[in-house]
Amino acid sequence: MKAILVRHGEPDYEDVRKWGNIGLGFELGKLTEKGEQQAYDRAQDPNLQDAELIVSSPYTRALYTAAIISKETQIPLKIETDLHEWFGDVDFIFDYSIDESSKDYFARKGKRTKNHKFRFEEYEVIKKRVRAVLEKYKDYDKVIFVCHGIVISSMTHFDDMIEHCGIRELEV
Repeated sequence: MKAILVRHGEPDYEDVRKWGNIGLGFELGKLTEKGEQQAYDRAQDPNLQDAELIVSSPYTRALYTAAIISKETQIPLKIETDLHEWFGDVDFIFDYSIDESSKDYFARKGKRTKNHKFRFEEYEVIKKRVRAVLEKYKDYDKVIFVCHGIVISSMTHFDDMIEHCGIRELEV
């Protein structure tokens, strides 16, 4: 199966920051106008032609990107929970800055020690859950997966910095 991995468009967290940026509420951030346009532009990409299905993360920025692409291409859309963004706190306690957790994740190349200060989702864990999602669709010829930069880099290479609405292709 040819997997086309698409990162969501440019996000807008202004509304959710008003809530104090606590926990998963942050994941309800929408797209900026530029992010919407990025999705419309990506929908015109010939690399997406002939795909049989679009599979999206449930998070708003990815799902909205996928919805635009689906509408423009008439490719059916499905949601997969395990395409969600990286967790900055796998215990969902949120007693530290997720921005600091993110910096630590990258500095340590996605690996934690036993009593590590930050409880982030490790790179190998992300890789395993994303691989399991991709495998579910291996009987298709071509599928578009709309998700997040860290999620995509788990399938390419750790420091793959994917631009908003950027794509990566791989064979599964």
